[in-house]
Amino acid sequence: MAKKKITIEGLRKFNIFMFVFFAIQVAVMFMIANAKVKFPINVSYLTFNTDTKSLDSATKAIYQLPLVWPILAFLVICMLAHLIISTIYYRRYKKDLKVGMNRARWIEYSFSASTMIVAIALLTGIYDLVSLICLFALVMVMNLCGLIMEIHNQTTEKTKWISYIVGCIAGIVPWICIAIYFWASASNSTSGAKIPAFVYWIFITIFLFFNCFAINMFLQYKKWGPWKNYLYGERVYIILSLVAKTALAWQVFAGTLRP
Repeated sequence: MAKKKITIEGLRKFNIFMFVFFAIQVAVMFMIANAKVKFPINVSYLTFNTDTKSLDSATKAIYQLPLVWPILAFLVICMLAHLIISTIYYRRYKKDLKVGMNRARWIEYSFSASTMIVAIALLTGIYDLVSLICLFALVMVMNLCGLIMEIHNQTTEKTKWISYIVGCIAGIVPWICIAIYFWASASNSTSGAKIPAFVYWIFITIFLFFNCFAINMFLQYKKWGPWKNYLYGERVYIILSLVAKTALAWQVFAGTLRP
């Protein structure tokens, strides 16, 4: 039996399906998630100790962030992106796919994936506002490097990998930071506040999915097997996005947002 040909119109229908699927998730999560689960957002600063005549560090909580908010945020971002791509942006989407690029994908990822990393960071105990902003920005840079990679290679005869390499460097740093918090929690045997087991599974699964996105781009540019067709890689991106974001949302729900 011949394999069904991947077409741009077929991808449009897939995007419409994704919009509906994410819309359902947003509605269900909004209705059943426990909004009382909150994490402190802290800032650190220096104070002058009048007794010791020295500068001491201090930390204060400036906000209590409901965990469900970043979860809903990246689901909503995905939902809206798929709606826009399949409607008002479709003409540009179609034009870009024909030349082997998708600007909308990287813009969406730069916000949704960055929000995902913030949610994971909160679950591991990273509450410092500056640290969270930096993690968000690094993942955003990683995805924007994907955009630069596709735009840059429109004008080159041979694939240039510099944007890909820079993106990988930016993307691995947040995972190293999160891994350090895992290590600190595991090594502190006297502490009763351990990172829950479900967070370890989130770390492993979402880390693997993040790497699959990079592998997909690599295979696209190497034109290996079915990746010779750019549309095949585009469909893989959509599937990876669906699975990764759904997995994170409902793992977090099962672990801590259940009513």
